[in-house]
Amino acid sequence: MKITNNHITVFEHQTLKLDQVINNVTFDEKKLKAFQDFYGTEGVPYFSLINKGIRFNEYVGVIQVGNTVVEVLPKADNTYNNDETVWRNVLIDMLKEVGVFDIHAPSSSTLKLKSNIILNLYFELFIKEVESLIHNGLIKKYRSKEGNTTALKGSLQFGKHIQQNLIHQERFYVKHTVYDVEHLLHFILYKTICLLHQINTSSFLQSRIAALLLNFPEMPDIKVSEATFSKLVFNRKTMPYKKAIEIARLLLLNYHPDVSKGRNHVLALMFDMNALWEQFVYVCLRKNKVSFLSVTPQFSKPFWKPSEGYHSYMKPDIVINKGNENCIVLDTKWKNLNGYNPSSEDLRQMYVYHEYYGAKRVALIYPGNQDAHIKGVYRPSTNYEFENRECSVMIVAVPNKKEGISLVKQWQREIQAKVANWMI
Repeated sequence: MKITNNHITVFEHQTLKLDQVINNVTFDEKKLKAFQDFYGTEGVPYFSLINKGIRFNEYVGVIQVGNTVVEVLPKADNTYNNDETVWRNVLIDMLKEVGVFDIHAPSSSTLKLKSNIILNLYFELFIKEVESLIHNGLIKKYRSKEGNTTALKGSLQFGKHIQQNLIHQERFYVKHTVYDVEHLLHFILYKTICLLHQINTSSFLQSRIAALLLNFPEMPDIKVSEATFSKLVFNRKTMPYKKAIEIARLLLLNYHPDVSKGRNHVLALMFDMNALWEQFVYVCLRKNKVSFLSVTPQFSKPFWKPSEGYHSYMKPDIVINKGNENCIVLDTKWKNLNGYNPSSEDLRQMYVYHEYYGAKRVALIYPGNQDAHIKGVYRPSTNYEFENRECSVMIVAVPNKKEGISLVKQWQREIQAKVANWMI
């Protein structure tokens, strides 16, 4: 694939208009049409169509259409304005903290694209894993093989032998067992290597991908789906393949080939910031084992039972000290209040959590421009028994840079400290 520099960086909720120039790349008619075709009639959650352009939603990550890469970054506040490097590092570090990037794997500890886009980080992590597998030797498995051989081995398939070898008495049509590298794990890895060779736009990675194609044994092409990966079982022998297979699954299942013109293939690696923020806050609190007895994510309870059918469930984001008298319920929202109160819907939701989980207090956690802790109580119009039930609003801004520690590590500590101090 021809290596180009069609890399556009935007922030969530930003718009891309026809003929707009970003990073010296023009969002021209061809690129707009490719995104419109990807959106289709059913739509996608990552962006919406507007007049002569697109508007990104609360999803962040990378969408590659053809050889144009659009990187969508989060932006919780105006602390660092539009500093792409800062917000790219914040996003990557958040993904690392929640386990999307397994940075503790030995073969991924020397990644060189520290400040590059997420897509290239995935590519390089996959390349490092496969390079390590090749270096250590690809595993072999037993498989059944059927066909003509010049030696009688295995079981003779008499019907097919007569059909194919009536005048070839030197051949035998047999079914036998072989022990080699042709098995499903290698089929998946080879297919992913071929995909990277097709869609990669990084000149830094191109030679390494070409080397993988040269050194990895050629495998049959297979069709992959979720079922392909769900039937894989890893054992002691195949466990070193797990990380590479996880990345291969992500890339192959999120790749949408252009079956009409064959030019605008789409690879979308996008993350819902609401879900990422929720998981990030949960991981922050889970690491603070001193202040909390337990931290439980997405703890659901049956809420309503119809006369026929299934329960409806209530599921808050985080429950601290579940089942204890000092139970706390937290809900995370990836939005900037900008000085306004939370929405009535959010507050009503927290009121129900307060009652249904028997919580001592509840809180909403937002990112924002500056740290804030707003205490509030519910004031029911009739039942004053509940008027002192507390619902707080915590706003945790991305901290200022400090030498020797990442912004996300500082952010984690501030979230831990804010929640722990509030519980006292």
